[in-house]
Amino acid sequence: MVLAPHPNPDSPVLSHFNLDGKTALVTGGSRGIGLEVVRGLVEAGAKVAFTYSSTPPAEAEKLAADISAANNSRSVVAYKVNVRSRTEIEAAVEQTAKELGGGHLDIVVANAGIADHIPATEYPEDKFREMFDVNVNGAFWTAQAAARVFERQWKQGGEDTPHRGSVIFTASVSATLVNVPQKQAAYNASKAALVHLSKSLSVEWVDFARVNSVSPGFIDTDMLSVHPEEWRRQWFQMIPGRRLCKAAELKGSYVYLASDASSYMTGADLIIDGGYTLP
Repeated sequence: MVLAPHPNPDSPVLSHFNLDGKTALVTGGSRGIGLEVVRGLVEAGAKVAFTYSSTPPAEAEKLAADISAANNSRSVVAYKVNVRSRTEIEAAVEQTAKELGGGHLDIVVANAGIADHIPATEYPEDKFREMFDVNVNGAFWTAQAAARVFERQWKQGGEDTPHRGSVIFTASVSATLVNVPQKQAAYNASKAALVHLSKSLSVEWVDFARVNSVSPGFIDTDMLSVHPEEWRRQWFQMIPGRRLCKAAELKGSYVYLASDASSYMTGADLIIDGGYTLP
């Protein structure tokens, strides 16, 4: 097993982040972190497809058109997909490769996820199953479908294929610590599973893909805006950085993991939390 080398490590450093000619798929890309990941990948040069589920189709199509227009009409498309459906996500991965990449795929970001805050003793069975079905199963179906494409490309190109795939999971600091005061054992456990899944796959798929995860801390998105103000005040006291992170502050990290700049990085969990996990 050999991890693909950087194609030209002596080239100027900014060229290492260039995604020109690359094709990517981002799940859950119509809002929050996923939307900024889409923007970041497109801005770095990639052609990008993103999936959505609850966003109105017209809104998703407009997002795709607006991002494309802001980036020299680079290809951006939106697919309505239920990531809990292995069949649907497989079709989206193959469609991205065919429609945007001319049969080739380079980057897949398994970002779609949900959160909930329910005391563990009161957790309904259907809610608990749904949490893992989206956050773990959906992420795995996404990665599995991508890996099959990446492995196919590697075998077709031979063992010396210079560019191999990148899989990136959106995990959470909740995989590392127990958040308070909210009660979210199911969410925490699902994200912990995702981090170890990423590490495991990075070893198993090293020949044809790098696999890494990003673990954001408290990000200023709609997912947080519904929480009580007293929770937010407590979080600010616990974050050494004393503020929430803007979702757009994360996009550079995803570009790094998607690009040759991180060519020797696989099985890593990139924690971006303003120091929250440190004290």
